Amino acid sequence: MPVQKVPGGYRWGKTGKVYKTKAEAEKQGKAIYASGYAAGGLYANIHAKRKRIAAGSGEKMRKPGTKGAPSAKAFKQAAKTAKKGNK
Repeated sequence: MPVQKVPGGYRWGKTGKVYKTKAEAEKQGKAIYASGYAAGGLYANIHAKRKRIAAGSGEKMRKPGTKGAPSAKAFKQAAKTAKKGNK
């Protein structure tokens, strides 16, 4: 996903943090892809984002019901395709 010029700076993707320089936004984009963005489904993306947040990316998890947050339908679909763990 390309870096976009927005009011106040640059942003990687459609939503999220606005960075002062294009280089900072590109660095964030590279970090997102390196952490497994869009590979492995809903829960993989959630865990990857939590990992980036813990590393100090400045991102925040979206609140349930907000635009762009996974819906209840998305979680139900993910549960149908989830692999059974060893318990």
